[in-house]
Amino acid sequence: MTVQIRAKFCVCLLAVSSFGAAPLKLKTSDARLAGAFEWAQHQALAYAFEGDPVGDWYEAALPGRQAFCMRDTAHQSAGAHFLGLDPHTRNMLEKFAVNISDSKDWCSYWEIDRYNRPAPVDYKDDTQFWYNLPANFDVLDACYRMYLWTGDATYITDPVLQNFYRRTAHDFVDRWDLSLDRVMARPRIMNVRGHIDPANRFQRNRGIPSYNEGNPNFVVAIDQLAAQYAGYLAYARLAQWSGNTNEAEAFLSRAAAVRSFVNDTWWNKSAGTYYSRVNLKHQLEGQGMNSSLLYYGVADDSEKSSAVLKSIVDAIQQKERMGVEGQSHLPEILYRYGKPDMAYEQILDLTREDKSRREYPEVSFSVVGAVVIGLMGIEIEAAEPRQAVRDSTYVDDSLVTIPHLPSQTQWAELDHVPVRANTIRLRHDGLSKSILQNITGPSLVWKGCFPGSSATLLVDGKPVPAKPQRNHGEAHSCASIIVGSGDTRTIQLPE
Repeated sequence: MTVQIRAKFCVCLLAVSSFGAAPLKLKTSDARLAGAFEWAQHQALAYAFEGDPVGDWYEAALPGRQAFCMRDTAHQSAGAHFLGLDPHTRNMLEKFAVNISDSKDWCSYWEIDRYNRPAPVDYKDDTQFWYNLPANFDVLDACYRMYLWTGDATYITDPVLQNFYRRTAHDFVDRWDLSLDRVMARPRIMNVRGHIDPANRFQRNRGIPSYNEGNPNFVVAIDQLAAQYAGYLAYARLAQWSGNTNEAEAFLSRAAAVRSFVNDTWWNKSAGTYYSRVNLKHQLEGQGMNSSLLYYGVADDSEKSSAVLKSIVDAIQQKERMGVEGQSHLPEILYRYGKPDMAYEQILDLTREDKSRREYPEVSFSVVGAVVIGLMGIEIEAAEPRQAVRDSTYVDDSLVTIPHLPSQTQWAELDHVPVRANTIRLRHDGLSKSILQNITGPSLVWKGCFPGSSATLLVDGKPVPAKPQRNHGEAHSCASIIVGSGDTRTIQLPE
């Protein structure tokens, strides 16, 4: 059910989930934003199911397959969290984890249907199935992010998940020649059982070293390494929470090595862009949008990330053809890298009624996530990983907000936002004032930030020194305060 109430300067939208979670609620001066958000909530919740043999789940694959695949689930998990679908996401991630096996060369099932089977279109047996190698790292990263958002101890104590993390970080990397000393010389087709049959599509696609499925003439693509970086970093943080300091230190180092490798070896200095892949002759080649470098955060904050961002902006402005799968990642990336107006336009484009393939589940879930994390700028701040390891501290001690409202949106307010043990309400008035209410849950640390450099901020009307911060090259001014249970507090720029 969707309830819509319109006033002169306010559109209030309430999406009511059938799963009993507190409903996410948007109020805003911007009718177009409100309409896009309403559609995304309603559509995403229509894809959520209970009571099937697979357990709680939501569609995260081509509509009609009644299934969820690894890449889509990892990307949709943030939007699902804000819609109260955490049990569904945890069950789906656990299903991928429990099905990792030696007989599949430490792959899982790429796609699982509602009957708790590997989707027949992608799987024949453990020797013949479809699989994209970034998927293990994507799921690992999603487990880290879901623990960060939910505080659900399952993500750090469940032996099934722990086995998946460990097997991915070690055995999967070894079996598929993904370590830095082997990845550039690896063969394209690996771990084939029996004779190679060029007509066997599963042999060709059982271990694609990328999410790019259209070009078979490469041995590894840059998005594989970008996902691997995020997976290593997630594994290090999960290991630290589990008390395994040695493993955490080792994989922080491996993550740093992958990042250096991508930004040094894969950077084409003369062209001012990254290479896209290693061809079958084991030579670096190609260039393109490579948005995965920003999505997974592996590109250096320098002319390198700026070059990737420019390629995305150019592709949008030139109306280059792209699938909704790739486009659904763009709002989050554009908000993160200081392009809120373009991110807003992408949300409107993805949700317009005549949008081709708008019904693809990733679209609606990603729009919900992009509004919460991107436009409203709600994040949980994790301590710098090495400091977290050294100090053995809980890493998620601050809720950070920064408004990314476009010029078309005078104000926006999100109500019933789930953040670990808390439910919050956040309102932004333009880019200069934020109001946070801690509706339920314990006291929390709120770091309210605003674009630009300001010497002072006002906390509940009183001036305090602002703390400067840079995020992906953008200057921010921040203040950190305690918000008690039930309290409402304000941080804003001076008049």
